[in-house]
Amino acid sequence: MAHENVVAIRDVIPPPQRECFNDVYIVYELMDTDLHQLICCNQKFNEEHYQYFIYQILRGLKYIHTANVLHRDLKPSNLLVNENCDLKICDFGLGRVNTESDFMTEYVITRWYRPPELLLYSSQYSAAIDMWSVGCIFMELFIRKPLFPGRDHLHQVRLLLELLGTPSEAEMEYVNENAKRYIQQLPNYPGQSFSEKFPNVHPLAIDLAQKMLTFDPKQRITGEFVAKE
Repeated sequence: MAHENVVAIRDVIPPPQRECFNDVYIVYELMDTDLHQLICCNQKFNEEHYQYFIYQILRGLKYIHTANVLHRDLKPSNLLVNENCDLKICDFGLGRVNTESDFMTEYVITRWYRPPELLLYSSQYSAAIDMWSVGCIFMELFIRKPLFPGRDHLHQVRLLLELLGTPSEAEMEYVNENAKRYIQQLPNYPGQSFSEKFPNVHPLAIDLAQKMLTFDPKQRITGEFVAKE
């Protein structure tokens, strides 16, 4: 891949002898840090930083998705940044080609950035899984901590429901039947107001995040739409 917002491969170092072909070393372009390190430090962000970071993530993601590839592991530590705040998506170890006919692995994406369809064992998913991860990262930039820091799988589901509310029957049409029964056995969560829970986040950013963090992947906005916003 050759794009300004996707990390570039500089070299591939094969083993000296083909008979010893156990490892391949890939050399990437050098970047100063990653978004996780910036979020964890005392680096101050302003509105321009937020806009520039999210724009670059979406720009790179649009390129990846146009190639019919899903990243499947977007998180702050996989977003490299240099001193000019240029951002590049890296680590395609879990990436794969998106084909509608194939069943895909449910257990991908680091838990805190994993969308409901994967938490609830759907083996058919789309580029919307990456958009959910972007929504989590976007909010993390503002609040300086993970949005859904689940301790385990079930706690992760509960955190989503507490903030977004219990989904309707229509919103759960893609959900595994066992997972659907589990949700129906839980208390009915009314959901929380993003603007009340995050009063220091700009209303436009709240609106954008909510459009990326919808329970139903079909209702989740696309990267192209967000970039225009």
